[in-house]
Amino acid sequence: MALQKITNVTGRCVTVPGDDVDTDRIIPARYMKCVTFDGLGEFLFYDVRFDENKQPRQHPLNDPRFQGASILLGGNNFGCGSSREHAPQAIARYGFKAIVAEGFAEIFFGNCTTLGIPCVCASKSDLQAIAGIVSSRPEQEMTIDLVNLKIEIGTQTFPCTIRTSAREGLTRGMWDSIGELLEGNDAVDRVASGLPYMQR
Repeated sequence: MALQKITNVTGRCVTVPGDDVDTDRIIPARYMKCVTFDGLGEFLFYDVRFDENKQPRQHPLNDPRFQGASILLGGNNFGCGSSREHAPQAIARYGFKAIVAEGFAEIFFGNCTTLGIPCVCASKSDLQAIAGIVSSRPEQEMTIDLVNLKIEIGTQTFPCTIRTSAREGLTRGMWDSIGELLEGNDAVDRVASGLPYMQR
């Protein structure tokens, strides 16, 4: 099966402010005991969303105005800290399809890309402008255009950047290396059938 070509992402946004949001904040370590990644979404930002009695704190993800948002706005060095794959998995399983930030930790960026989650960068001033629009009009949808490298929200357009290799992988449907390998199963079988030491 061909991987989806991700050329743009459209959805409502929510801002999780602050720089250096690390992977332990994104998904606390005690929730990493799962055999699969199923269910991780409910623990996204858990320790800053809920208190010790599991009561909701004031947090953007608990704000009814932003329920259903599928684009996450962050600060600089988003996803720093340990290289836990559970962090982007939790983001994906919560329902986010893309992340916009000033910058990303390298391993986190790569893990997101292999899940088909574009991580695009915008300047601090543009992020502040976008966050202002989102705060005042949470129902407003935003489009991230990976082909033309721009962000459109309302009547405003902002430039964005993304690593060339990630952009090409996403827009050409080649963002999941394991998926690409599985797509070659038939070719592997054909080669293997011609190898004498593979015969039973």
